[in-house]
Amino acid sequence: MLHTSAAAPGPHAPTRWGSDRNLQLGLRLELRAILVPLSLRGNPTMSMTTLVARIALGGGIARTWSSAAASPTPPSPSPSPRDGASSPMRLAIVGSGPAGFYTASRVMSRLPGARVDMYEGLPVPFGLVRHGVAPDHPEVKNCQDRFGEIASSPNFRFLGNVSVGRPVHAADHCTVPLHDLTRNYDSILLAYGASEDKKLGISGESTLTGIYSARQFVGWYNGLPECADLQPDLLRGEDAIVIGQGNVALDVARILLEDVDVLRKTDITEHALAELARSRVRRVHVVARRGPMQAAFTIKEVRELMKLPSVAFWPANRALIPQDIKALPRASRRLMEVLLKGTSLPPEHAPRSWSLDSCLSPRHFLGHRDDPTAVASTEFDVTHLQDPFDPASRVVTTGATKILPSDVVFRSVGYRSVALPEFAEVGIQFDTTRGIVSNDGLGRVTSLVSEGHVAPRMTAQQVAGFYCAGWLKRGPTGVIASTMQDAFATGDAIVQDWLSGARFLQSGQTRPLAGGRPSCKTSAPMQHLSSRGSSGLESTPRRRAAGIVWVRSERNSPAPATCCRYFESQDKAD
Repeated sequence: MLHTSAAAPGPHAPTRWGSDRNLQLGLRLELRAILVPLSLRGNPTMSMTTLVARIALGGGIARTWSSAAASPTPPSPSPSPRDGASSPMRLAIVGSGPAGFYTASRVMSRLPGARVDMYEGLPVPFGLVRHGVAPDHPEVKNCQDRFGEIASSPNFRFLGNVSVGRPVHAADHCTVPLHDLTRNYDSILLAYGASEDKKLGISGESTLTGIYSARQFVGWYNGLPECADLQPDLLRGEDAIVIGQGNVALDVARILLEDVDVLRKTDITEHALAELARSRVRRVHVVARRGPMQAAFTIKEVRELMKLPSVAFWPANRALIPQDIKALPRASRRLMEVLLKGTSLPPEHAPRSWSLDSCLSPRHFLGHRDDPTAVASTEFDVTHLQDPFDPASRVVTTGATKILPSDVVFRSVGYRSVALPEFAEVGIQFDTTRGIVSNDGLGRVTSLVSEGHVAPRMTAQQVAGFYCAGWLKRGPTGVIASTMQDAFATGDAIVQDWLSGARFLQSGQTRPLAGGRPSCKTSAPMQHLSSRGSSGLESTPRRRAAGIVWVRSERNSPAPATCCRYFESQDKAD
């Protein structure tokens, strides 16, 4: 293990990486060998339950723990009101995006003694703020400063490279079963967001090359490890299709059209820069089933596209915009004004251009004449809006079709959350239609149960100790500000239930947390720690500044596992 601190290196001395902007708050990335300390190597029978108990209890890494440490405390016969000081809550958060951090902030501010452990499958925190925000939008990432302040609390611990419930068969991952968390925490917050994207479900989508999800493309240029090998083909031709009309769709269009020298000044990945520099894309069609009045994108993203040098905008369909835009609500009026103004550069003579192609619903993708395995064009059904000026207007098909050249296609029709495999085991119901965990709207997880014998009826009952926040609670909509308010509501619900004596996972009984290090189970032995050249993460200042450190395994080396954690001070968990 590398050591750069002034302290004498030792088996558990911290590894510190440079001065990246996300760590300037005093946070440091600390990697620890925590699974099998020397004193435990002679105990191969230690169960996963014991290991998770050591995380929740904060046990010292050099201590030997028996399986009794994981035994749940007997339930309290009659829960009574608690006070935040004498009964410190232990909260496990699954996911490290804005929803998780803002909820943690609310709980810790109102229950000062609360202990929070945040589990994240990636090596680093912040979720879509880190891997979903466009690299030329650094101001949107400023909320990471606030998250850093939260993480600096001595009662907060971040555990990276730890997947909960969903096994990850990789040497650099730890997996913690959800039911083990239920035995070792008072409450569990589900805030892992929407990890998959919605599909169109049309022919050619999964069989032709050259069709990508916007989520993967965004992850690719933002350095998301799982997207490092995407390799989008931007050399096939000049026409790109982006299906969808949200902010992510416009982000994709802007990155495709932006001057590479401008992108070079951002924290975009080096491999993305190289591919974008070679790109042949000259025209981007942003295609949607409905019109501008029904668009989900905001004026900021449209303005940025309009201001790109040497990029022109093909005028929007005037029939889909009200004649009297002054009568529209302020936000809609300003957006329509920008669309009508367009760009001063004539699109016919511009080196690059983009357009809003409205009232087109994708029908199927067509292969290339010379290469039937590659997409060449997209056939769309022409749709009609019942009321083009109504933001909620429905669409109907007209029977007509239209074909657009499609050298490369990006699908941007939304994200979706997925259930954890153990949800049914712990009594959690997942709404597959809406893609959310069933909840009461305030963040309390609920399940439908049948009541009554003569006239049974289904009623929603709270699943004790479980809460949800963010997209997993309300669906994949909204911006960071709305996520913050949503998370605060969940935090308030947790605090209210705790102080009122409501039933939790440990029925109100708490165990004292001693200082110490978390433990987790890994799928393979790991030894070598590297911040360079691993899984497509370049050894550039830009990648190091993103705080990305990869944990690699070394064959035939039964060394301890590691996980990534952010700390403000070395002794905070000692």
